[in-house]
Amino acid sequence: MNQVLVLSVSTAILAFLSFFHVYSEGADISALNDDMAQSTIIYDVNGEVASKISAVKNEGIKIEAVPDHVKNAVIAIEDHRFYEHSGVDLVGISRAFVQNIKAGSIVEGGSTITQQLTKNALLSSEKTYKRKLEEFFLAREIEKQYSKDEIMQMYLNRIYFGNGSWGIKEAAMGYFGKDVKDLSISEAALLAGLIKAPSALDPHKNYDQAMERRNLVLQMMKTNGFIKEEEYNQAVAEKIALNKNGEDPLRGRYPFYVDHVIEEAIKKYGLTQEDVLTGGLKIYTELDRTMQSAVEATYQKDEIFPKGTEKQLVQSGAVLVDPKSGGIRALVGGRGEHVFRGYNRATQLTAQPGSTMKPLAVYAPAVEEGWDVTDMLKDEEMEFKDYKPHNYNDQYKGEVPMYEALRDSLNVPSVWLLNEIGIVKGMESVKKFGIQLDPQNDRNLGLALGGLSKGVSPLTMAEAYSSFANSGERYETHAITKIVDKEGKTIVEYKGKKSKVVSKETAEKMTTMLLDVVQDGTGKGAQIPGRELAGKTGSTQVPIQGINGTKDQWFVGYTPQLVGAVWVGYDKTDKEHYLTTTSSEGAALIFKDFMSEALKNTTAESFGVPPLSKYIEEHKQQQRAKSLKKLETIIKKESEKLKKQWEEAKEKLKKKDEPKAKPDKNKEKDNITEAATTTETGDSKPETEDKNDAGNGEDNGGAADAGASGDTNGSGAGDTGGTGESGGAGDAGGGTGDTGGAEDAGGGSGETGGTGEDGSNREKNNN
Repeated sequence: MNQVLVLSVSTAILAFLSFFHVYSEGADISALNDDMAQSTIIYDVNGEVASKISAVKNEGIKIEAVPDHVKNAVIAIEDHRFYEHSGVDLVGISRAFVQNIKAGSIVEGGSTITQQLTKNALLSSEKTYKRKLEEFFLAREIEKQYSKDEIMQMYLNRIYFGNGSWGIKEAAMGYFGKDVKDLSISEAALLAGLIKAPSALDPHKNYDQAMERRNLVLQMMKTNGFIKEEEYNQAVAEKIALNKNGEDPLRGRYPFYVDHVIEEAIKKYGLTQEDVLTGGLKIYTELDRTMQSAVEATYQKDEIFPKGTEKQLVQSGAVLVDPKSGGIRALVGGRGEHVFRGYNRATQLTAQPGSTMKPLAVYAPAVEEGWDVTDMLKDEEMEFKDYKPHNYNDQYKGEVPMYEALRDSLNVPSVWLLNEIGIVKGMESVKKFGIQLDPQNDRNLGLALGGLSKGVSPLTMAEAYSSFANSGERYETHAITKIVDKEGKTIVEYKGKKSKVVSKETAEKMTTMLLDVVQDGTGKGAQIPGRELAGKTGSTQVPIQGINGTKDQWFVGYTPQLVGAVWVGYDKTDKEHYLTTTSSEGAALIFKDFMSEALKNTTAESFGVPPLSKYIEEHKQQQRAKSLKKLETIIKKESEKLKKQWEEAKEKLKKKDEPKAKPDKNKEKDNITEAATTTETGDSKPETEDKNDAGNGEDNGGAADAGASGDTNGSGAGDTGGTGESGGAGDAGGGTGDTGGAEDAGGGSGETGGTGEDGSNREKNNN
């Protein structure tokens, strides 16, 4: 009977074990395939790790990257016979079985590392004998298909260490802020000790218990020959310095910049979000951590931003760009709590740029067309067909030089100048600066004041203004320089794209004028002591009738090394939400705050452009030269007229001084009547002409010349004849011949001519 019972029980056990053997043979352990999901690392412009992004709860690490003392710490406390058994340690199971029988419940598992991996990856955590049998056979199957190192790698990457840390890599960073390769023996022992009860032994909460468990692990390491006595003593005495934050200090850093990196990787290079978050990529960027921290610090200062309401926070976005490469050095996309890949106002905003558009659409193309910074522009109330712009203060000066119109951000001169150069020229210029326009809706003079059908972002404006700081050349703005996959292959590499926007001379003249805007104009609030800063303010009005307020505030500025742009406003402007200050009182001050801090570690540089005073002085010299040239032209013309009249007067006197032919007595007798008539007419006609000449001395320079003739030759005429006719000759010289016919009277005629000369001088002065 006993033999039958034993045989029956043995058969049942054999059948049961055979079932699980068959089960294990067909068991699917593909879930163990270690895809090594890893965080993507973001590197800064200097090639140093700046941030980390990931969507996985546990981050994988290759077993080759795990130091021996880390592996040995885990083996010593969890499965010191790991390299000896084939997945199941029968000695350990027997010991656990006895302990459980004594306790009357399952209090000890006796599981190997392979069995723990099986439980964590493939089975539930319930403590039943059925689950233990499944674990037994699956562990044996795993040992058949994977090497010990592969099993250890999968185990270390999947085990939970508490405090939200899945896997040894996250645990090392979370508890100590270190990479696994940098863990000490003592730190490795503490982490290994957490595996048994991660919550209860959390060193942040239960430091003493965690240290006791660490010491036990160190004792087991020494007992099993993993460390020497000296190493043990040193490890036990080591003070543990915990990462106070209890999490990876790199994860989540520079969130707005990282958001843009992800966006650029997806839109520009065709990667997916999953590729970026789980692909273990290395993304090298243009990020400058000092500059990024400076902008982020400014955005924590609520006191320098306009006060909002309970319903809405006054929002803002800012960006810093290197003009020599187009590299985005820093950006912040908003105030308040960050939302992963949320609305980024530094890069995704579409707001009207206001007067920051004037240099791009009006002044740069005008200078490019030959206009000078000192040329005069009309500044008076005027209407262009159905468009009538107004200056901000409704004051007009009639005309102003270009630099003053830009410095004081006058609207009418800007619109007038755009009308002069042509709207097509303005649109072409804006496109060269990298701003997209609607061919129909943006074809109007409102372009001069930033009236666009679609708005712009701070990034767009920073890229545009970088042309002025880079001798007229514009680089495409970018954050990513290179992407390397987890196998070490470069899959993306940025190749610089630049375009010529304006000439170097135009860029310099624009910089000269924009320096004046910051020095003496609307941009005074952005001044940084000890640095040359050029820039432009911009504001837009609230588009609600009856409300006099500001919708958007802008400031775009640059030094030789860095270009920055900032926008301030509400996400939704309405009757209760609008700004009451202008850019000079808001955006310019915010710009100054982060720009000065961003540049604190850089040497101040000069643009090396001519000062505005040079252009003004050149203009004055040109005006003086023009006046002199005009005067010379007048003098030359008058001189030629006088010379001609002088020659005519001499010729006339010469004819009068020639000897008269003897009269034919017969003819004289026959023509006496005719001669008498002729003499009478001749005497009266010169008298009339002379009177007219004298009377018109001020209007005719010839009178002065004739007067000179009379002065010189009048006495000669008197000497030649004492008759009234001779006196008339003197009179022709410039006097009044009718005053005397005697020799003395002729002389008097010459003196009278001198009076005519004075009349000529008065004519020159009037001109």
